[in-house]
Amino acid sequence: MRETCARARTRRAFWRPGRLPAALVLGPLLAAPAAGAAQRGAEGGEWRYWGGDAGSTRYSPLDQIDRTNVARLQVVWRWKAANFGPAPETYYRATPLYARRVLYTVAGERRAVAAIDPATGETLWTWRMDEGLRWEKAPRRFSGRGLAYWSDGREERVIVVTPGYHMVALDARTGRPVPGFGRGGVVDLMEGLGYELVPWAGDPGPMQTNGDNGPRRARPEEVKAAGELVRGIDPEEGQIGSSSPPIVVGDVIVVGSSSLQGYYPRRLKNIPGTVRGFDVRTGRQLWIFWLVPRPGEFGHDTWLEDSWRVAGKNDAWAPFSADLEAGIVYVPVGHPHNDWYGGHRPGANLFSESVLALDARTGRRIWHYQLIHHDIWDYDIPTAPNLVDITVNGRRIPALVQTTKQAFAYVFDRRTGEPVWPIEERPVPKSDTPGEWTSPTQPFPTKPAPYDRQGITVDDLIDFTPELRREALEIVKEYRLGPLYTPVSRVDAPDGTRGTIQVPGANGGTNIMGGAAVDPETGILYVASQGGHSRISLVHDPARSEMRYVSLGPGGLRGPQGLPLLKPPYGRITAIDLNTGEHLWWIPNGDTPDAVKNHPALKGVAIPRTGKSAHANVLVTKTLLFYGEGRGGGPFFHAVDKRTGEEIAVIPLPAPTNAAPMTYLHRGRQYIVVAVASADVPAELVALALPAAGPAAPDPTGS
Repeated sequence: MRETCARARTRRAFWRPGRLPAALVLGPLLAAPAAGAAQRGAEGGEWRYWGGDAGSTRYSPLDQIDRTNVARLQVVWRWKAANFGPAPETYYRATPLYARRVLYTVAGERRAVAAIDPATGETLWTWRMDEGLRWEKAPRRFSGRGLAYWSDGREERVIVVTPGYHMVALDARTGRPVPGFGRGGVVDLMEGLGYELVPWAGDPGPMQTNGDNGPRRARPEEVKAAGELVRGIDPEEGQIGSSSPPIVVGDVIVVGSSSLQGYYPRRLKNIPGTVRGFDVRTGRQLWIFWLVPRPGEFGHDTWLEDSWRVAGKNDAWAPFSADLEAGIVYVPVGHPHNDWYGGHRPGANLFSESVLALDARTGRRIWHYQLIHHDIWDYDIPTAPNLVDITVNGRRIPALVQTTKQAFAYVFDRRTGEPVWPIEERPVPKSDTPGEWTSPTQPFPTKPAPYDRQGITVDDLIDFTPELRREALEIVKEYRLGPLYTPVSRVDAPDGTRGTIQVPGANGGTNIMGGAAVDPETGILYVASQGGHSRISLVHDPARSEMRYVSLGPGGLRGPQGLPLLKPPYGRITAIDLNTGEHLWWIPNGDTPDAVKNHPALKGVAIPRTGKSAHANVLVTKTLLFYGEGRGGGPFFHAVDKRTGEEIAVIPLPAPTNAAPMTYLHRGRQYIVVAVASADVPAELVALALPAAGPAAPDPTGS
């Protein structure tokens, strides 16, 4: 038994020249490191990264569980996470790690860390931090999505970023904070957010700014600005925290940031997002990359009218990926403040909605590609890029694929940022909201094709019966419908509409709960998505917000008689061959919901398998594709033939899955572990395995 630790004391950018700002057209390419080693997925039966490996393939070459025996999978242990916080979580988002025969996870609103016996689910040690006001004010106060792991062969550490924005290194064997890391094992991430590091144990030397401009010292007025940002918990200034684990690249911990959601922000100003690198042994901050460029930095000219001062946010909240051999970290960047109105931030707004490749040692920008210019749809990039080596027209390419809320998969050469297939700048509709700035064009990949519904017309409305279609038409008549990137509208729009129906909605398309997995042996991507919508209406409400407009939303419209407004499928998984850019197959995410199957208005109507309105949680192995139906789906775990999409087995779970699954080999036995939770079943980890000799495994219902 391991010890229990007492709580701590305290494109190059590739663009067609046009009307976009110069930084988007000319982005210089820094010398790129050599190509990384081939991506192989999680190796050695372990799972050391949130995405399995640093390339976030969510792939394991394990093959003990295959189509001949998968139907025999059963629940072999359940680890309860309900007591790790002031209240049981009903949405548990963690994906555990497995390294050197120990399982590690986070749990509860305080983001407690636990080490678990991989064979039995026994708790080996736990650690938590009492953050007081910092925790109470945290913008992302939930269990988080996981941890980072590091070892040099002698030492082992697990690294957690707490809700109050502390980064803590724990001895993986004992759970005790590492004394030589930061101050007593803790780095305060509120420090170093401004232009100058807050020094400890001597001056760490000059700060490195965004890579195009080299190192420099802060000016006096900048130091004052930095002091205002360091607090980070004052709602008058904005808030900053973290919702995803950091990633370790060599001896550098790379940490992102996350802000409050921007649905209905009170204040115009918010703390801008950053990406930072820290020494994995000492915790010393090595570099910072500001995601809202400062004056003189590359991309600053995409924030017109001095809007960089107030726009804020622009965070990098999703998990990162890395090419360890090349030393490159890939950052999926979020969007600026606020989500659906950008009149106070005219311009294309780099580095929002960009895939950003940074040298992990220095923070220097190697390449970037902006997927949306001036986002006003809440289409922040929601999940880690998948790294995979593919062969296109006989040429081997070290690739990166970024799946998105808008249901596009953007595929790049990960060394240079050059698109594998052309990405075209196409005209999009202009906003009629007073003061809004609309980009005249947006990037559209020519391959692969969209993998879910984009935009909405009346032809997308439910049509199981003529009566339901008539009711659906009546429901939407007061709202704007249109193609992808139709701007949202006001409740008092000149054309008499009361807002816009946006497809995909703010939840995607693809989102972090599902994301994608990629098979490095075949180059096939498996991406989860849902086909929902958002109803967005802009309002002027000075009593509640400094901003000229904020949104009513992002909820959707209830369809006829409580049925979904749109046609099925409601959720799906799509297989895409990245060697050709072609779709191979798609399947619904689970069965048809009972509320649809048994609806009285559909009695006698043949309803196809619709799938659930949820993001499937995917995992791919050498033998099979696995998925849980996700939050909003059913309590089932599915095994699928990854070549054809044929369903092979369905395994019952205690509750629906909430996060991406993982798998490992422990003492010769393959396990699959997934986080589950619901209103009736508080948060827990569930381990599946094939039957072993000995006592019968626990019943999945807990009875």
